[in-house]
Amino acid sequence: MSGHSHWSGIKYKKAAVDAKRGKIWSKVARMIIVAAKSGGGDPTANLSLRYAIDKAKAANMPKDTIEKAIKKGTGEVEGVNFEEVLYEGYGPAGVAIMVEALTDNRNRTTPEIKRIFERHGGSLGTSGCVGWMFTKKGLITVSTGNIDEDELLEIALAAGADDMKNTGSIYELTCEPDAYEELKKALQEKEIPTEVAEISMVPQNTVPISDEQTAKKIISLMEAFEDHDDVQNTSINFDIPDEIMARIS
Repeated sequence: MSGHSHWSGIKYKKAAVDAKRGKIWSKVARMIIVAAKSGGGDPTANLSLRYAIDKAKAANMPKDTIEKAIKKGTGEVEGVNFEEVLYEGYGPAGVAIMVEALTDNRNRTTPEIKRIFERHGGSLGTSGCVGWMFTKKGLITVSTGNIDEDELLEIALAAGADDMKNTGSIYELTCEPDAYEELKKALQEKEIPTEVAEISMVPQNTVPISDEQTAKKIISLMEAFEDHDDVQNTSINFDIPDEIMARIS
């Protein structure tokens, strides 16, 4: 799963830049609107909304902006109607890619996503073509320099984690989605800093990428998806060695 957490780390670094120019706020606002629309405006009773608000706070979104997005979702304030769309396809070297989007115009978004795939040596597939390769999980990563492995394992398992891997530079913790909040809270209470904390589609198996040029093409493709306003999240099953990743990222 190291390829997945590598990409998640890149996304988080990029999100910090996007937050400075307000781009990430737009994406998170859509997430809040959709979550509030489907599950109500009370975050204590709506896990998806609570998760979206956490993302908004992490991006330093103002409180009144968060509240306005919630009201748009509940219908208290007029807003745009977004729908969730999942795109599946393949990238260079046949890696599997899932792209989660929120759009107000599927007829615009679909051909744009298709073009991004094709411009970077990939192809948009049919629904279900790669989805079976991924499992929805909570994913949290912790730097190996921040805590002893046995100590972290004990805390994580007690808080609901179902697996922990040491990849050399980071520990990867995974859990079922409904255990994510409890695991995240347990780490916060112990003041254990995390690098990645998200609920996403985690690949069951990965494709090893040893060629640097191919790795560059894959990362370029994923960054193009992240730059698209409608794209909320991307998942991929590559496994690029640390030394190659360090040179291209």
